[in-house]
Amino acid sequence: MDRTVYDKVLDRLRTLCSRREYCSGDMLKKAAEYLSRYGCEPDMVPDAAEEVLEALRKDRYVDDLRYASSFARDKSGIAGWGPVKIRYALSAKGIGQDVISDAMDGIDSARAEARLLRLLESKRKALEGDPQSRLKLIRFALGRGYGYAETEKALKTLQ
Repeated sequence: MDRTVYDKVLDRLRTLCSRREYCSGDMLKKAAEYLSRYGCEPDMVPDAAEEVLEALRKDRYVDDLRYASSFARDKSGIAGWGPVKIRYALSAKGIGQDVISDAMDGIDSARAEARLLRLLESKRKALEGDPQSRLKLIRFALGRGYGYAETEKALKTLQ
């Protein structure tokens, strides 16, 4: 592999990583894309992309635990996602279950429960008078990534 192409791709990815967090899977895809774009031999792209990813990990530009923790905190606190949806999204990004479990430990369960109560209360007001409101509230909470048991408990609290 041409070292100038390698250095160019590594610099480009370092710039991207300095702006926001990325997981290993995303960086591996981007490395392969940039290596192909900058003229790396097609049969060398997978190995070169792995080499670039290892350099990014070594320099701590890419850290899956840091990414997963940040992702879980943001999606839980800002977007109002429940733990099921967060786990699924992180798993889809190719992050290991042990890393996901560590990241999920950083989420305050009491705040998540309070957020679920607020979401259900506001949705319940919108569904006032609807005979199927309970089913719709359950479906709403499940879609947001909360578990069935959590949702049932929250609904009992609201009644």
